[in-house]
Amino acid sequence: MSTTNIRNIAIIAHVDHGKTTLVDQLLRQSGAFRDNQQVAERALDRNDLERERGITILAKCTSVVWNGNRINIVDTPGHADFGGEVERILNMVDGAIVLVDAAEGPLPQTKFVVGKALARGLRPIVVVNKVDRQDARADEVHNEVFDLFAAMGADDDQLDFPMLYASGRQGWADMTMDGPRKDLSAMFELILSHIPAPKLDADAPFAMAATILDYDNFLGRVLTGRLEQGRARVNMPLKVMRPDGTVVETGRLSKLMSFRGLDRVPVEEAEAGDIIAIAGLAEATVPDTICAPEQAVPLPATPVDPPTLSMTFRINDGPLAGREGKKVTSRQIRDRLYRESEGNIAIKVKDSEEAEAFEVSGRGELQLGVLIEQMRREGFELAIGRPRVITRRNEETGAREEPMEEALIDVDEAYTGSVVEKMSQRKGELRDMRPSGGGKTRLTFLIPSRGLIGYHGEFLTDTRGTGIMNRLFAGYGPWKGPIEGRRNGTLISNADGEAIHYALFYLQERGTLFVSPGDKVYEGLILGENSRPGDLDVNPIKEKKLTNIRAAGKDDAMLLVPPRKMSLEQAIAYIEDDELVEVTPAAVRLRKRFLDPNARKRAERRSEEDAA
Repeated sequence: MSTTNIRNIAIIAHVDHGKTTLVDQLLRQSGAFRDNQQVAERALDRNDLERERGITILAKCTSVVWNGNRINIVDTPGHADFGGEVERILNMVDGAIVLVDAAEGPLPQTKFVVGKALARGLRPIVVVNKVDRQDARADEVHNEVFDLFAAMGADDDQLDFPMLYASGRQGWADMTMDGPRKDLSAMFELILSHIPAPKLDADAPFAMAATILDYDNFLGRVLTGRLEQGRARVNMPLKVMRPDGTVVETGRLSKLMSFRGLDRVPVEEAEAGDIIAIAGLAEATVPDTICAPEQAVPLPATPVDPPTLSMTFRINDGPLAGREGKKVTSRQIRDRLYRESEGNIAIKVKDSEEAEAFEVSGRGELQLGVLIEQMRREGFELAIGRPRVITRRNEETGAREEPMEEALIDVDEAYTGSVVEKMSQRKGELRDMRPSGGGKTRLTFLIPSRGLIGYHGEFLTDTRGTGIMNRLFAGYGPWKGPIEGRRNGTLISNADGEAIHYALFYLQERGTLFVSPGDKVYEGLILGENSRPGDLDVNPIKEKKLTNIRAAGKDDAMLLVPPRKMSLEQAIAYIEDDELVEVTPAAVRLRKRFLDPNARKRAERRSEEDAA
């Protein structure tokens, strides 16, 4: 297939605007599946976590053939925390389908990726999806997209974008709202006519930049990228160069694959412009250049936005360590973290000053939470510290700066005052406030990233679960000073054993419990949230004293309020600086960093002296 018959496109959208569902329909209508083939819904979300959460975490490639033309499609993550995936992916494509919900319009993550795509000169096709919704407002959304493109600095060609109205779930797209609503042929034809074929030098020496690294049980390390120049042939000699020109590996191209539908298919040859996968290299990683020996200089590497959040990963040194997981040593944790940083360039790992601990930096709580959840499912035991923002010094003024975020909040009018009050306490500045229809108000804040740590659960409580918050990294701003943290203290176990129903019944008067009867507890474990400021040591294994007196009402049922069970992300956002989250394959527990109460008091005195 010649280069003129190839189109490379990315699909860009906010979380839950329907891009993976749309890709399902593109695959189905192009004949990528057999008529009787059983295909799971959201076929590209192959990762267990992606299926459970309903979000795309890893960028993936697929390919469809339409009227003799091959269209390589890259499904990009829709959450800002996984933006590092998106920034690399855009190098592989020549155009983008910008998918926007007909009711919600362009949201922050759409802005983030659209800005990156327009800056690279990609030609956009705008698809207003879910126009069959009752609250759809397609024309207003069209104007919002145009305003967004103009604000992002789009040139005249990009502002003259073609428009499609679609329903990804029903599998149709049309140029007008009153079209036949039959299939996606209008979208296929528009991709072929509007997106240019790759214009690359097929006669130059072979070279490609590694964009995606993943692991296959049979093939080992698999590197995916676009063939930027020349032709690739099986068994040809090649070398691997770092962005600074250092040669790290030489060898032969033992396995060359192209994408056909959902599968990677072995091929003997590929030419410039095609998206291919290469296996058999031991050292190559993202964003290295894989090329012929005669290639002298590496391909330019895409700069990636720096991490904004850091966490400390430690070995689990609690009393229950080693009972629930298989991988518990610092060496195993270190190897796993450094392997993750190879393939995911938005994550940085370095050894901590503390013994058997590692500093892991990323884009946000969700990205690091997904990494912890993956490690937990692989059998690791870890202790995780509180997230911290990564600050920097302004080179011109020397002032301290911290990462800022744009928070876009849709909330019922009745809860607007509560949200504005809480955001102002966290140093948020209200930038815009306007009605968004249906009795809701849209609030736009500029707020320090650390002000949003731990706020989402409180936000859902304040809005009775009806509020929607989207956030986007908005650069660095001046340090905003101290932000008030959690007001209430915790209930801390002062004994080892199993929690007793009788003891928990009397403890629930003191606050909200996190444990159930029969749960393993130990000294220093956080049992619940105190109803007052300050921590309180309590005994969760106290048993009822047995007597031979039988009084009326003596043995009335002791009813327990159901405990508050936290997810991993909620636990990470809840803890303070002197607390840790203990993560094992079987449980997520909250504990004090120092289990012994005397050690805690000494550490508290030291921190007060340092502050003074």
